[in-house]
Amino acid sequence: MSDKKKKPKKFTKKLLNKYRLVILNEDTFEERLSFRLTRLNVFVLISLSSIFLVVATIILIAFTSLREYIPGYSSTELKKQATELNYKTDSLMQVIAVNEQYYSSIKKVLYGEVSSVDFNRDSIIEATKSEVDQQDLIPNKADSLLREKVKKEDKYNLFDSAKLNTSFVLFPPVTGTISQDYNIKEKHFAVDIITEKGTPVKATADGTVIFAEWTTEAGYVIIIEHSKGLISVYKHNSLLTKTQGDLVKSGEVIATTGNTGDLTTGPHLHFELWSDGYPINPTNFIDFN
Repeated sequence: MSDKKKKPKKFTKKLLNKYRLVILNEDTFEERLSFRLTRLNVFVLISLSSIFLVVATIILIAFTSLREYIPGYSSTELKKQATELNYKTDSLMQVIAVNEQYYSSIKKVLYGEVSSVDFNRDSIIEATKSEVDQQDLIPNKADSLLREKVKKEDKYNLFDSAKLNTSFVLFPPVTGTISQDYNIKEKHFAVDIITEKGTPVKATADGTVIFAEWTTEAGYVIIIEHSKGLISVYKHNSLLTKTQGDLVKSGEVIATTGNTGDLTTGPHLHFELWSDGYPINPTNFIDFN
């Protein structure tokens, strides 16, 4: 029992034993500094210093840019940039998807890659009537005669209903003899009009040029997008006077006829009309003579 009691006392005494740390000048043995220490003081001092270093290191890593140099940590700025790039990428993918659908429809117009559809003039007129307000009118005899006269004179009116408060007039791009008619069975979704080389080609209606380039099969091609979902196509031209993105007016010169491209047998204009992605017969709305 006495030995067990002496051991704790001896250990405590060793911790509390006082020592003196002296710093001397090696040459003169002059005392420069001296400290009175105990083993307990040294232990406490080392422990506090270690804790301080750990806390200081954590603060430096957590609240300064030094953490970027530690493997496994990423920069806040890099995270922000990555998030912004992710949003931009998503937006670009949506834009690309829309553009691919748009170019796909233009490609169908250029190559005639469509299924045969029975599309007539009455369906266009009825569709337009359903989009506008109508009212029942009972015209008198004089009014009926006037309407009949205007109808005969205006052969280029696509939507010539007397009940419409707006009109959509198609201008003949060229005049001449039709060498090949519109034929769905043969997939010829156009009319070919024979003209002299260099004849001015005019826009059939107001619109925006969405394609104006050279193609191997059709030579110089220009495509115009009009209102009401209508697209007009002009192929085998010798020269284009408009470029993509230009705004054109009805009757404005957009090209000159020629004999360009592989699929041509002489100077003529290959003219197509498309409504909401479907081909329609141009001769139902335009007199080319």
